Amino acid sequence: MIKEVRLPEISEKVDSGDVIEVLVSIGDIIEEEQSIVELETDKATFEVPSPAAGKVVEINVDTGQNIKVGQVIIKVDTEVTEAAPAEKPSAPVEDKKAEETAPIEVPGPKAEKEAVVKKRGETRIPEVKAAPSSGTVAAAPSVRQLARELGIDITSVRGSGPAGRVSAEDVKDYTKRRITGAGPAPSGEVLKPLPDFSQWGEIERQAMTNIRRIIAENTGYAWNMVPHVTQYDEADITMLEEFRKEYGVKVKEAGGKLTVSSILLKVCASALKAFPKFNASLDMDSQEIIYKKYFNIGVAVDTERGLLVPVIRDVYKKSILQLSIELTGIAEKTRNKKITPEDLEGGSFTISNLGGIGGTDFSPIVYWPQVAILGVSRAVDKPVYLDGQIQKRLMLPLSLSYDHRIIDGADGARFLRWIVEALEQPFILALKE
Repeated sequence: MIKEVRLPEISEKVDSGDVIEVLVSIGDIIEEEQSIVELETDKATFEVPSPAAGKVVEINVDTGQNIKVGQVIIKVDTEVTEAAPAEKPSAPVEDKKAEETAPIEVPGPKAEKEAVVKKRGETRIPEVKAAPSSGTVAAAPSVRQLARELGIDITSVRGSGPAGRVSAEDVKDYTKRRITGAGPAPSGEVLKPLPDFSQWGEIERQAMTNIRRIIAENTGYAWNMVPHVTQYDEADITMLEEFRKEYGVKVKEAGGKLTVSSILLKVCASALKAFPKFNASLDMDSQEIIYKKYFNIGVAVDTERGLLVPVIRDVYKKSILQLSIELTGIAEKTRNKKITPEDLEGGSFTISNLGGIGGTDFSPIVYWPQVAILGVSRAVDKPVYLDGQIQKRLMLPLSLSYDHRIIDGADGARFLRWIVEALEQPFILALKE
């Protein structure tokens, strides 16, 4: 039985994605839930599993192609579950195969777009290849002139036409995003054209991935929209480290890892409940503050594709043990490209922990439309004057960035001190479990 494997529903707001890589070949014997393609959307990069096991008899997508929900990815013969011995095809079969896959020329100005390929008695329109990343851009002279007049480097514009061709609308949309603050340019200003860097030496241009483009636009928009203030403090986590080592074995046996981040999830949820303004969003159109009654906290995860922020939901209702297990699983899921757009949505606060990499302090950018984010740096041993003497204590640097339109400096200081004091008394947290 031949089964069509289609792209499943991705997310409520996502109906398509770009194929980064096809992970199977014709003739492969695949298992149920085996990944068949790697897909990139505006929100995430993840692998799409097959709901059926069997032999791959047809592949209907190619690398670089944009596919929509419901579109056929591959066809699988579910009655074949074992690989057959390899046979060397005879010359006539090869000739027949070459004849079946020969392209058919379609005359007219749209021949390139409408060229079809005959395969197994069916026809399909091949995908439009992405524009080369050599720095050349397909665009009409009038479009290039428009870009020059607007002060836009046309090589930075993502083309929506065939073969990545840039249209006048693409240039206008790009300019509008920059003017409204959706990019790194200051709000209300148009980007100045870049100089020709090649005049000083060799350069290479690479197209931004969807995720990197979205990160650039979102952080640029947040920086322009949110008047940031960052406050810094340190927590003495000497006792917390003893607590972590003592209970870490129990958490590991349960399938998780007790980390500072998993403990901070619980601490921050309690802090958000005590300070509702930090669990809110600002609606300037209606002049209202939206207070959220749920506590969904995003945790920034460093991946080879960029910084992704999966969300742990209903944090306040879960124990540190539950949070440790869930955080371990979702971080692994994110790094292994199994994350879905739903996993990245709905956060009301964010934690960004760079302690595993290093550094003393940093100022994280608020993850708009949230109003605050907690930065965590590497803990270090420091001499501290305590109980009348100098002692070695393990100190954790913390940085809190927040939206000054809704949060005043005094509130920011109180919130951060609340977190510091909770970290310095870990056994109180344990009693609350």
